[in-house]
Amino acid sequence: MYVSADFEGKKIVVIGGASGMGRKTAEMVVAAGGSAVLVGRKGHKLDDAVASLSQSGTAWPVPADLADRDQVAEAQKQLAQDHSDATLLVNAAGFFTPKPFLDHEVEDYDAYHDLNRSTFLLTQTVVRGMIAGGKGGAIVNIGSMWAHQAIGATPSSAYSMAKAGLHALTHNLAYELAGENIRVNAVAPAVTRTPLFDKVFSADELDGAMQQLSGLHPLGRVGTPQELAAAIIFLLSDASSWTTGAILNVDGGVMAGRN
Repeated sequence: MYVSADFEGKKIVVIGGASGMGRKTAEMVVAAGGSAVLVGRKGHKLDDAVASLSQSGTAWPVPADLADRDQVAEAQKQLAQDHSDATLLVNAAGFFTPKPFLDHEVEDYDAYHDLNRSTFLLTQTVVRGMIAGGKGGAIVNIGSMWAHQAIGATPSSAYSMAKAGLHALTHNLAYELAGENIRVNAVAPAVTRTPLFDKVFSADELDGAMQQLSGLHPLGRVGTPQELAAAIIFLLSDASSWTTGAILNVDGGVMAGRN
């Protein structure tokens, strides 16, 4: 596991930190001496993640359904009151429901962009704390390869539009916050085996689907949360101290050329 002593005494907020890339990133920060605040839907996943992290360090839950505006407002209050000292932020919340453009209902579109709304507002809250603390900070957004290009097997117009917006937010915040010594970058994964795909494929279809999708990638396989978290950790750490506004493709080579 790649960790960095740079995280000694630092606090990270992970939006969508109960599972997948977000949880793995929080684990790596805590293993390197930091502490973690996990924002996610109330339930056993969030409780389990916080309990696991607490065995080796310090972690706090901030329960919120990011589709519920009232709960997001409460999460903003809790972050401002209790965790304004955080200098690291990862926006990892997401879901993926591929369907053809003409099959999208209003509810499908709204779900993606409601998530972007919550990401925007929660990021505002954390950034206000970073600026008030005067120590700078680092933000990593989890974008997507689908924001760069379409894949015939997974038609994803609304998802791609939302993730492209997150890429644009990355560029804008990198510019606006540079004067506060706050760096803002993103990773753009291709197919990565996380709980995101548990809702796309049934349990008996998942292994076969992952094997089939492996063929898209020049490296011949899908990614893992660990591999994405390692890239996120690099962008959060002082090893990338002169990097801001970058969209880092961590995609098995898909953007170099797709099979």
